[in-house]
Amino acid sequence: MTKSYKNELENLMRGTDEILVEADFEKKIASGKRLRIKAGFDPTAPDLHLGHMVLINKLKQFQDAGHHILFLIGDFTGMIGDPTGKSATRPPLTKEDVAENAKSYQLQIFKILDPEKTEIVFNSTWMSKFNAAELIQLAAKHTVARMLERDDFNKRYTGGKAIAIHEFLYPLIQGYDSVALKADVELGGTDQKFNLLVGRQLQEVYGQSPQVVMTMPILEGLDGVQKMSKSLGNYIGINEPANEMFGKIMSISDELMWRYFELLSFQSLDDIAAWRAQCEADEVNPKDIKVKLAVEIVERFHDKDQAVKAVLAFEARFKKGEIPDDMAEVHLTSEGPMPIANVLKESGLTSSTSEAYRMIKQNAVKLDGEKVTDKSHVVKQGVSIILQVGKRKFAKISTA
Repeated sequence: MTKSYKNELENLMRGTDEILVEADFEKKIASGKRLRIKAGFDPTAPDLHLGHMVLINKLKQFQDAGHHILFLIGDFTGMIGDPTGKSATRPPLTKEDVAENAKSYQLQIFKILDPEKTEIVFNSTWMSKFNAAELIQLAAKHTVARMLERDDFNKRYTGGKAIAIHEFLYPLIQGYDSVALKADVELGGTDQKFNLLVGRQLQEVYGQSPQVVMTMPILEGLDGVQKMSKSLGNYIGINEPANEMFGKIMSISDELMWRYFELLSFQSLDDIAAWRAQCEADEVNPKDIKVKLAVEIVERFHDKDQAVKAVLAFEARFKKGEIPDDMAEVHLTSEGPMPIANVLKESGLTSSTSEAYRMIKQNAVKLDGEKVTDKSHVVKQGVSIILQVGKRKFAKISTA
């Protein structure tokens, strides 16, 4: 393998969780062949966040290396519903839902991928042509025992919870997509490993060279604990205003910053390693490195001008407001949104909720640099915020 292919291999393996089979992947890269890289997306949620970008960034790296990108929108499988991670059958989407969400996906992914070099495919193209006999033949190529090896199916089966027959079709059809597209590599989250391996197995059954399976980690949200999710409120949406996106990135912990650099940044691994070493040696403030990350992400989804304005706005709100670089970090756990007064008390910023109400009434409380005037304000679960009481009391608070 030449030096250029070794560099390409290192870049493409960056941030991955697992590669099956790694030796096969090395051979495919060393061959110099333009590989067919597949990633499937069920159009279940039209608004993408940075958690989705982990996979799309990897597609971008393959694209920049000259490989052919197959962005599969599972409009057919989306109407089945993948139960991954769920304890019950997921309701299927309607055709109208699928069409609208798929359209939104296409508009958003081209903020990362080159539309001229990306092939958008829909699995209804081939699956809608399957008749009943062909679907039965496909089902005959896998066993119930193998299906029950899948973690969520196994848990529901042993727990006496219902599994509908059509749910077994989901991994089979996702696997057949790899056959139809003659995929060389398929990408997916760690929660998709079983489905990706079905694709590898079916390709062998159909006489094709089995695809390499590459799984990507699930990105933690702003709280650094639970996966990034809109429902948990710990997400950074790619369509959010530049200032909001910048501020959210700056709110993550210093340790989580390196995770974001690895999975979201296109900076070189050498540069990131050097910055981390500087931070650990106290040669540079981690906040200055975090600004680099925030600027890069904002530029990617907005533009350079808006990134510059976001930096200035952040400095105006925080640095000029004399918010310290170092402050107490407090982790709060609740069963739902917490009233602001309770957060102030539990974080030690006030001695009681009555004092908290008094401070709010006196306009002495700020949340992320903005005054809190509504005493009924609530703080969502899964967020990271900075609270200030008066001129000297500060705390970085994460809720779960």
